[in-house]
Amino acid sequence: MKKYLAEMIGTMVLVLMGCGAAVFAGTGQPFDSVGTLGVAFAFGLSVVAMAYAIGSISGCHINPAITLGVFLSGRMSGKDAGMYMAFQVIGAILGSSILWFLAKDSGSTTTFTGANSFADGQMSVAFVAETVFTFIFVLVVLGVTAKNGLNKFAGLAIGLALVLVHIVCIPITGTSVNPARSIGPAIFEGGAALSQLWLFIIAPFLGAVIAAIVWKGITVENETVKVA
Repeated sequence: MKKYLAEMIGTMVLVLMGCGAAVFAGTGQPFDSVGTLGVAFAFGLSVVAMAYAIGSISGCHINPAITLGVFLSGRMSGKDAGMYMAFQVIGAILGSSILWFLAKDSGSTTTFTGANSFADGQMSVAFVAETVFTFIFVLVVLGVTAKNGLNKFAGLAIGLALVLVHIVCIPITGTSVNPARSIGPAIFEGGAALSQLWLFIIAPFLGAVIAAIVWKGITVENETVKVA
């Protein structure tokens, strides 16, 4: 139960901090708005912080797509994977509820929840983007957490990979690559965010499946690698 609760707390922090940056970037404030880079780093730094806070407890997935990739790569049981995903969604809902309370009277010109969405006629573009960027992100996770990976720097590598993904994908969908991160805000946002939610669940899961298949095909973590 401790590792499930850790996943819940980690996902709550990710949604609160990452989506919070997106929400308050659109409010009147005494400083310049954080912009795309600020939001990207908010998500990435949240992952870095939580990786070193709860990584020793649960591995700090805080993302059902990562959990699916780890499960398909044979590193965890189906029971654990299911419980991880359930508590990640609960954490995302908790983070979204806190953010909604903080932002509902903020005068944000964007959104009160940081929900994901895509423009009319851009469904295929959004689906491809979420699939491809989740594939890249999960592949990085599987690589740095492998037996022969650079484990001490895993949190930093994963966080920076998420920053990179956000920089490119924010203009397209607001960047999900994480079904839980999309579910929580969509529940409070309603409307288009809720009707488009299916894409931000299916596409990241598809990207994770592809990442697991590719990783199993190229990994040498269980082999002895000779260096010339």
